[in-house]
Amino acid sequence: MKISDSVLRSFRVARTYGENSQKVNCVDFSPSGENAVSSSDDDCIVLYDIREGKPKRTLYSKKYGVDLIRYTHSDTQTVVYSSNKLDDTIRYLSLTDNKFIRYFPGHTARVIALSMSPVDDTFISGSLDRTIRIWDLRSPNCQGRTNPLGKPVCSFDPDGLIFAAGVESQAIKLYDLRAFDKGPFASFETRFTRVCDWTGLKFSNDGKQILISTNGGMIQILNAFNGSVLHTFSVRLYFHKPPLYICLSISATS
Repeated sequence: MKISDSVLRSFRVARTYGENSQKVNCVDFSPSGENAVSSSDDDCIVLYDIREGKPKRTLYSKKYGVDLIRYTHSDTQTVVYSSNKLDDTIRYLSLTDNKFIRYFPGHTARVIALSMSPVDDTFISGSLDRTIRIWDLRSPNCQGRTNPLGKPVCSFDPDGLIFAAGVESQAIKLYDLRAFDKGPFASFETRFTRVCDWTGLKFSNDGKQILISTNGGMIQILNAFNGSVLHTFSVRLYFHKPPLYICLSISATS
């Protein structure tokens, strides 16, 4: 589906869920799109059956909390997640028996980005310690580290060969996974008209575009090869309570 102003304006809420008592931090879809998992400040990990449109199970991470969460490569029975309590270790969890498979220590500040390779067991993490670390699910040891010179969010491309780092909410740097230690092979800057922090990056399925999400009600889509801005979407949120409704007012510029 091509993203446009008219397409976004046609979006409507199809279903709402009230499983959580506090803020939902992250939602991730399985590679097939048939399952989803969410994490929240109430320490809950909620599993959803998207085909049925129903929550199917709730797990708890009372000791460590749960912030960002990602399904592992081609597996709906395991996840990796970062914590918002105790420490900054990343945890590898079996959803089948709610037991930890492995721990990935190393970051010294909050993890603000997690991205799973779409082709193998590699994943990357970005942290407020200003590093991006490369991991393999089969080993607790960090496989590599790069310092992008700022607070990074990061994401793999669809082929798992390149990852992008959004640094200090103003620049995108592209790294070859096989030669990340040589630094980025391309970089470009982009700015928003509002003051906001970047909260995530996402490549399109064909790898030709990069979407930047923010905490300031703005989304930007860039050309992944030269950094030119293709679209900017501005969102205004209006909250009414109780009950809670979220109304979106969206404008787009190219």
